[in-house]
Amino acid sequence: MTVEIQTDRLTEYIKSSRKTYEAKLQEFVDVPSVSMDPAHEKDIKLMAEKAAEILKSFGASAEIIQTKGKPVVIGEFKSDPNHPTVTVYNHIDVQPADPEEWKSHPFKMKIDGDKYLGRGTTDDKGPALSVLYAAKYAFDNKFPINIKFLWETEEEIGSPNFHDFLEKNKDKVAAQSVVVSDTVWISKDLPAISYGLRGMQAFLVTLQTAGKDLHSGEVGGLARNPITELAGLIAECVDAKTGKIKIPGFYDNVPVATKEDIDDFIKSGFNLEEFASSRDMHTMRTDDVRDACARVWTEPTFEVHGITGGYTGPGVKTIIPHKAEAKISMRLVPGQDPEKVSEMFLKFVAEKCPDAKVEVKGSLKPYLGTREGIFCDAAREAFQLAFDKDVAFVREGGSIGAVVSMQEVLDIPIMFLGLSLPEHGYHAINENFDWGQASSGIKLFVHYFKLLSEIKK
Repeated sequence: MTVEIQTDRLTEYIKSSRKTYEAKLQEFVDVPSVSMDPAHEKDIKLMAEKAAEILKSFGASAEIIQTKGKPVVIGEFKSDPNHPTVTVYNHIDVQPADPEEWKSHPFKMKIDGDKYLGRGTTDDKGPALSVLYAAKYAFDNKFPINIKFLWETEEEIGSPNFHDFLEKNKDKVAAQSVVVSDTVWISKDLPAISYGLRGMQAFLVTLQTAGKDLHSGEVGGLARNPITELAGLIAECVDAKTGKIKIPGFYDNVPVATKEDIDDFIKSGFNLEEFASSRDMHTMRTDDVRDACARVWTEPTFEVHGITGGYTGPGVKTIIPHKAEAKISMRLVPGQDPEKVSEMFLKFVAEKCPDAKVEVKGSLKPYLGTREGIFCDAAREAFQLAFDKDVAFVREGGSIGAVVSMQEVLDIPIMFLGLSLPEHGYHAINENFDWGQASSGIKLFVHYFKLLSEIKK
């Protein structure tokens, strides 16, 4: 059984959905579902409840499943057990946001023409709703396909309980393939499908050298300064100018990007000047486009996200802090194992700064998929039909822990049909999404679901 998509009917459906789409997105974004902040536990619960409500209101089943941490919302548009089944993954938790840094309140979505401003609009509530509207169209028009939903609330903290959730609920999420809409195009001019993700290993490094802050005039030159020592430790870990990691053995098992890999990335529309401009980067470590591509997608990183300690108020208070902390993460590439990298880092810190304490935090394995096969072909065709453009296959510089878990537990093909653009500002101040991408995303997924319905189970 096959169905034909009536272009005029789909166009009218998308047009008529705009007001409700915007209302639902407003409702979602206005919930500050910040997973890393314990103060927002009630908001996470409310977000899961709202997600289940909208699934039910659209005609899908819905269930909230509590994990050892935060809940997962699952749902399904069920047509027939004999039809193909696809599982859709999105997350509905968000990064923190400081209202004082934003032009508009991050948790009171503002509609500015075709643009939606607010935390979570593009990462990942806006794309999640686009997929939902497409699934409802497929269901209402009797596409011969079952569409399941997995909406997670711990993605922004590394999906620590998602693997266990999958193990316990395999039957509920079973499908022939998974589609993820949580990635960013390289350029607004060319759709991109990611087939690789970097992993990540995070650390908190703490150094305490006294029981209290000290007067620098009394003990300066004698007392140890923990901020200075942490800065020195970091300088021994990574070259500040090149970004290259200096920890012995770190690059073992890291494959060098091939000429063909880099050629493909550049053909995808990667423009270094536009890449920097869309992210408001004033300067970079390289102006060589091939080196830049390798750095963003195929090489590991060492980043310091913050150093805390001492006095941070106005003016200069001449104390020597008694304690300092560095927040560090490493993005890892296929071939690297987070556990081995952790062992390597712990050993290095123990040698260089023996009384520093290292807490091993979030850990995500790298992921590498494929650019070939029936699901890739369906994705290519769906992008062409929705955006009238060819699609580029690229790698993603970020990490999605849930993807590795789905690969290991479900062992089925995973496709990335992202809708976000560089200028939307993933994790950034003034994050936004727009109706152009949202509406074209609905069209994209309607075509994708139609094409999947024709693949034999």
